[in-house]
Amino acid sequence: MLLGPNGCGKSTLLRILGGLMPPDNGSCSLQRPAGFVFQNPDHQVVMPTVGADVAFGLGRFDLQERMVREHVLRMLCAVNLEGFIDRQTHTLSGGQKQRVAIAGALAQCPKVLLLDELTTFLDGEDQRGVLEAVRSCVGGPDQVTALWVTHRLEELEWADSVSYMDRGCIQFTGSPREAADYLTRLGAHV
Repeated sequence: MLLGPNGCGKSTLLRILGGLMPPDNGSCSLQRPAGFVFQNPDHQVVMPTVGADVAFGLGRFDLQERMVREHVLRMLCAVNLEGFIDRQTHTLSGGQKQRVAIAGALAQCPKVLLLDELTTFLDGEDQRGVLEAVRSCVGGPDQVTALWVTHRLEELEWADSVSYMDRGCIQFTGSPREAADYLTRLGAHV
């Protein structure tokens, strides 16, 4: 988890790691392939049905239709949306759309998931569903690592490790408990 105040550079760092923008100076590397999930799922979920959206990036692989469908079904199961393959995307809640975006990113078989403010537009129930979906995918048989940017301190419980960023620099890295103590010393209500 990468925490920090608005404007400190969290999303910029994620975009650089994802190859969406170059660094001003220096260099960075990330184990490829990487999947990116944007803050607003409406910027990412663009196909008319859930299945078509999750399968969108698979066209670059030489896969039979049956294999694509099986892969899409596995990804939807991973984000707790089994049975949604034929649903129209415009009928989904914000949390469901965010989980479709995660499934689409996972369909590319990434080693790293870059998640930018994934729960910003979601209510409490959808927040939990999205975080559970990410947690179920991390470290599983596919060995996916997630780096998610957030400003929500209540998400600390979902992290394995936390870094705090301010003014473009990482100020702290540690366990969620250590992060809570650090943030409390800074005056945050954790």
